[in-house]
Amino acid sequence: MQQGGGSETEVTWEDQQNINRFSKLNNRFHELEDEIKAAKERNDNLEDASNELILTDEEVVRFQIGEVFAHVPKDEVEERIEQMKEVTTKNLEKLEEEKESVLAQMAELKKILYAKFKDSINLEED
Repeated sequence: MQQGGGSETEVTWEDQQNINRFSKLNNRFHELEDEIKAAKERNDNLEDASNELILTDEEVVRFQIGEVFAHVPKDEVEERIEQMKEVTTKNLEKLEEEKESVLAQMAELKKILYAKFKDSINLEED
């Protein structure tokens, strides 16, 4: 590898492992962002469904179970939606925690790699 000053910096096995680890973490970071986005959309959809349920005055409503719609008492649907929101919220929290962990690990690897390779390595997204 060439440094900005023109001298060569040897890439050791350990350096290559750090670069590979950073790459894997970066890929996981992007996967997590997609999963977080989907979880937020699901949470928003559940919130919308809950609000629509409040507005209806029917005692039995159509509720989708898998690919089938069933007529279910309004109270039971409210309970199911609340349970689904709890599960989605917990999942979202786990994803956010993992994302923070991945970012911290990436920051640590950046420090190590930039300290050795300076401007001859680019770990930033374009």
